[in-house]
Amino acid sequence: QVQLVESGGGLVQPGGSLRLSCAASGSIFSINAMGWYRQPPGKQRELVATLTSGGSTNYADSVKGRFTISGDNAKNTVYLQMNSLKPEDTAVYSCNVKWGTFGSYSTWGQGTQVTVSS
Repeated sequence: QVQLVESGGGLVQPGGSLRLSCAASGSIFSINAMGWYRQPPGKQRELVATLTSGGSTNYADSVKGRFTISGDNAKNTVYLQMNSLKPEDTAVYSCNVKWGTFGSYSTWGQGTQVTVSS
C-alpha cells in the first residue's frame, strides 16, 4: 500500500510564503511524476505544478514566477515553495504521485488547507 503524507499548510497573510511537503511511503516503485493540485472553495480541482522523475516541471499560469516545485528522490518527497501568496491561492492543496510501470498507478494525499487572508 502507498501513502502520501502532506504537511506545511496553514494561514498566511497576503504576500507571505509557505512551503508544502509531501512524502511517499509504502510499496511504491518507479515514481514517474509527483505534483500538487488544489481545489479552491466552490471550484473544481486544478493543477498547480508537476515534477517528473527526469526533472521536468510544469506550472499553472496563475502560479508561474511565485511557486517552485522541487523533489528529493532519495526521500520520495516533493516540495512546493509558495511565495507572494494571494487570497486567490486559498484552497485545499493535494499531492499526487504517478508510479509503477509507465506510471500506471496514481495515489493522492489527504490534502492540506492553505488560507491566504489578512
